[in-house]
Amino acid sequence: MKDTPTRKAVALAAAAAALALTAGTGQASATEALLPHPGPDGLIWIPEITGSSGFVSGGLNSGLDTFTTFACEGGGTIEVSFRLDNHPDRDPSPFTLACPTGTPATITVPLGPGLSGGFGATVTASSPSIRWGAVVVQPE
Repeated sequence: MKDTPTRKAVALAAAAAALALTAGTGQASATEALLPHPGPDGLIWIPEITGSSGFVSGGLNSGLDTFTTFACEGGGTIEVSFRLDNHPDRDPSPFTLACPTGTPATITVPLGPGLSGGFGATVTASSPSIRWGAVVVQPE
């Protein structure tokens, strides 16, 4: 695969994020990503958002398992709900993740194999100051 300026920029950003996470004290600061770059298996990487938001994407590969990981911190909670466009019968149940102050909490939710098409997640934060991040991966 040919290296493009975009691929090089993503690789540089991933290396910087990994270095920042390994060189840190184990706690995420306001300037660090809550989750490291997912690498080539990643479909979505949201290093950090503050407050309520969400994401949408397309292009799930039906031949691969799909996993989504959320992290948050800030002394409150996030509530996460999913929508799988082509598989509404397989939408994971909404869940709430406690977001401690100082050290991020994480959870990984397997969405399973055989998924195709678009998907999305809605994240409702208990406070506008809650920091959260997410990755969606389909490991080969």
